[in-house]
Amino acid sequence: MSSRGKTTPRQPEVSIGLLGHVDNGKSTIVQAITGIWPARHSEELKRGITIKIGYADAAIYRCPNCEEPFNYTTEERCPRCGSETEFVRAISFIDCPGHHSLMVTMLSGAALFDGAVFVVDARKKFPQPQDREHFRAVLILGVKNLVFAQNKLDVVSRERALENYDEIREYIKDTPVKDAPIIPISAQHSAGIDVLLWAMEKFIPTPPRELDKPFRMPILRSFDINPPGTPANKIRGGVIGGSIIRGTVRVGDEIEIVPGAPTSGGKYESLITEVVNLRAGGRNVEEARSGGLTGIETKLDPALTKSDGMTGNMAGAPGTLPPTRYDIEIEYTLFEKVVGLSQEVPVTPINVGEQLVVNVYSTVTSGVVKRRTSEKVELQLRRPIVAEEGDKVAISRIIGSAWRLIGYGKVV
Repeated sequence: MSSRGKTTPRQPEVSIGLLGHVDNGKSTIVQAITGIWPARHSEELKRGITIKIGYADAAIYRCPNCEEPFNYTTEERCPRCGSETEFVRAISFIDCPGHHSLMVTMLSGAALFDGAVFVVDARKKFPQPQDREHFRAVLILGVKNLVFAQNKLDVVSRERALENYDEIREYIKDTPVKDAPIIPISAQHSAGIDVLLWAMEKFIPTPPRELDKPFRMPILRSFDINPPGTPANKIRGGVIGGSIIRGTVRVGDEIEIVPGAPTSGGKYESLITEVVNLRAGGRNVEEARSGGLTGIETKLDPALTKSDGMTGNMAGAPGTLPPTRYDIEIEYTLFEKVVGLSQEVPVTPINVGEQLVVNVYSTVTSGVVKRRTSEKVELQLRRPIVAEEGDKVAISRIIGSAWRLIGYGKVV
């Protein structure tokens, strides 16, 4: 999690997601800002799309001598006038997949956003199917701070650019983000990125943090960082990564991970481990606090963390985490229409015995409906989740060949 060739003065303070239909240029925008291509998985590189949650950090600077909004940059010297710039804040970017078959992956990342950049392809009529799905998802997850990036302006006419702008305004006019800024850019040529950085600073504030509460972090990714053939005496422990939602964590702290590892009988057992190293803003730190993305090296067996083995767990101060639920009761609301489809398909009532997918924070799990009323549904989960009463839930069902978002709710 590094910034663009320089040391970030402090750890990232805010997590900003990149959303939108597949091939709208989300990863290209992250690269234009941070210098990092967030899609690192081999299949992503082969297919040219984001499959797993991508991430990168950047330090944002402001030139005191250039005119706003063209005075924001990721450089310590202004590329326009050469003046020394002033540090504003550091940001973690979370790049979510746009393909319809990866919607549940997108939801696990969106749960950790403080705000989002909604990327639109100016060549195509807005909204495209996954534009609608992503837009509805961030609203139900409570993401209210949005900036629209009207991308690929270098390959459309002025008339088409204005038409696309009107399409966006028309679509969002009756929503909580009706006044969100729409910034014209070309990520491929890094044009308009300065104004996009300005918009992020003005419209996606750093929220207040609960630093006095016990440490808690939904795990978004996990890794085995040992190269093949590493000698046994040099093997390093497993690494977990995510966005700390409250509190602080320090090197040497003991942490608990729940639900943890599966045991016999279908139950799970929490894991207790020690923090060996912390990485935030592209550097090792002694302490990490809520805001932005943090990597935590632990004493866990790396076999547990390899290939995102710990994704969907919750890490925190021992004894302070929410309960592990093998069954979940949700107070829910269904949409009238299925979002994310090119044609209008009504959402039919939930049925007993039906299998649904639910997202809570970074957890994605499926469950079978045991009971349901018009207001509440109870699921027996395939894999347990960790959740408190009131936590937000996204609900999906299989429609055609993919899981589609059909509603939302909260844990009761």
